[in-house]
Amino acid sequence: MKTDAQLQTDVTHELQWDPFINAAHVGVAAQGGVVTLTGHLDTFAEKSAIERAVQRVEGVKAVAVELDVKLAPSHQRSDSEIAEAIESAFKWNVMIPADRIRVRIEKGWVALTGELEWEYQRRAAEKAVRALTGVVGVSNSITLKPAVTPSNISSRIRDALTRHAEREARNIEVIVSGSTVTLHGRVDTWAEREAAQGAAWAAPGVGLVVNSLTVDAGA
Repeated sequence: MKTDAQLQTDVTHELQWDPFINAAHVGVAAQGGVVTLTGHLDTFAEKSAIERAVQRVEGVKAVAVELDVKLAPSHQRSDSEIAEAIESAFKWNVMIPADRIRVRIEKGWVALTGELEWEYQRRAAEKAVRALTGVVGVSNSITLKPAVTPSNISSRIRDALTRHAEREARNIEVIVSGSTVTLHGRVDTWAEREAAQGAAWAAPGVGLVVNSLTVDAGA
């Protein structure tokens, strides 16, 4: 298992490795596998990139994000300009049913509401907004109203987890209640935790995934 100093060093090096990230703007602290990030950023897209970079590092059990976005003058846009950019981004993305999503913008903060059938659609909408110039934050309140949940949804998710990694699948318990899926157990890495959650969301009829998996970095 990595020491706190080793984990801090590895996270710092990963941030420096990513060409999109200005690592000099990010403070990194590590304690017991929990990484805390602090600092001020020029764009919301960079904040998202930093979160993804940290999750790639082995030994990270959880991430506390205390980063704030203060747009550089060249990145500032009016709410109306952001609204136009979002409309265009949704229009050109085949995964996003734009007619079912409502958008509200206040001082660069984007709030998404509406009702969709699939989590991948919900994530695609948020991802499209995160990368736009002028955005300082995103609240994704889009709800899911999936089709009828099949009776064998638990076994379908179990089969998907086994296809991804049989060893990890043995440590994961899948509990289904209506359209809600809860994952219990442990995995070795943050990436495995996210992969298990993705497998659960991909099952037909799922409206909510509660990911209670813990990351055992010392396993």
